[in-house]
Amino acid sequence: MKYPKESLPKKPTSNIIDKKYGFFQAEKSVFVDVAKDLGLQKIREGNDITFSRHPLAFLVEAADDICYTIIDFEDGINLGLIEEEFALEYLINLVRDTINTEKYYQLTTKQDRLSYLRALAIGNLINEAAKVFLDNEDSILKGKYQISLLDKCKYEAQINDIIKISINKIYRSKEVVEKEIAGYKVLADLLDVFINAINNSFNGKASNYDNLLLNTLPEKYRTLDVSLYQRILSICSYIAGMSDGAAILLHKKIKGIEI
Repeated sequence: MKYPKESLPKKPTSNIIDKKYGFFQAEKSVFVDVAKDLGLQKIREGNDITFSRHPLAFLVEAADDICYTIIDFEDGINLGLIEEEFALEYLINLVRDTINTEKYYQLTTKQDRLSYLRALAIGNLINEAAKVFLDNEDSILKGKYQISLLDKCKYEAQINDIIKISINKIYRSKEVVEKEIAGYKVLADLLDVFINAINNSFNGKASNYDNLLLNTLPEKYRTLDVSLYQRILSICSYIAGMSDGAAILLHKKIKGIEI
C-alpha cells in the first residue's frame, strides 16, 4: 500500500504517505490488523491512524512511476502529440551513460528508435531506483524515509521535464480532456441512479425502475441491511470495478440509447 493512512481526517504533510488516503473507514480495523502483522511502524494513532510504508511499497511505487512516465511519453510521440525530435532529446538525456550511438543511428524507423530509448530509459531508472533504495535502506526499514525513490535519484530533473511535457501535450490534449469530461458524466449518472435505487429500496420506496436496476447488481453489492455509508460505499465499489467499456455500455443502456 502506497499510502497507509485512513481516509479521515485529511491532514496533508510533506511525508509521501500523506499524499492520498489508502483505506476507507469501513476497512480501518482490518488494515490495523494487517499493519500489525506486517510489523509496520505506527506514526500516528487515535482519530488519524497512520503507519509507515512497508519497504516493498517504495519499490512498487517506483516501478509504477517509471512505467507510466516513460510509456505515456512514448505513446504521446507515437500519437503525434509530441514532436519526435523534441521528445527524443528528452529521452536521450536519460540514457546518455548507456546508449550505443552506433546501434541507435542504425535504426531507421521512429518506432524502433523510440523502443530502443524506452528500453534503455526504463532500465536506467530501475537501476537508479534500486540504488536509492539500498542507499537509504536503514531509514526505510525504520519508517523514516518520507519521499519516493525517484524524487531522490540523479535523473529527477529529467523525469520532471518529461512529466511536465506529458501533462501539457498529452493529459491536457483536446482528445484526452473530452474523454475525461465524458467520463465524469458517465460516472455521475451511474452513481446517481444506483445509489438512489438502493436507498429507495432500503426505505421501502423503490420504483419498478429501481428494482430493475438492483436486479443487475451482483449479490455482494446489494447491502440493504447496513448503514447509508456502507450502501454508498458498496455502489462506489461496484462502479469502480467496471472497465471503461463496461461503464459506457451500461450508461447507454440506462439512458435508453440504442446500442
